[in-house]
Amino acid sequence: MNIKEEVRNFLSRFVGDKTFEDSDNIFENGLANSLFAMQLVIFIENNFGVTMQNEDLELENFKDVNSIVALIQSKLN
Repeated sequence: MNIKEEVRNFLSRFVGDKTFEDSDNIFENGLANSLFAMQLVIFIENNFGVTMQNEDLELENFKDVNSIVALIQSKLN
């Protein structure tokens, strides 16, 4: 499974039967909240073996699947 698939699977567990595109803002669309954001950070750190720094914790990095994947890829490189 690739990074995007893993992120989409994780998000899908929380949004239920709501559909979303990789570029949809999950916070503006009401699919996620600040509590979910912390769960997402923990998921990323545990599943991809990266450590989030304070400067990484900007909403722009977590607003949609594409941004989340880009953040993970930048941490892995």
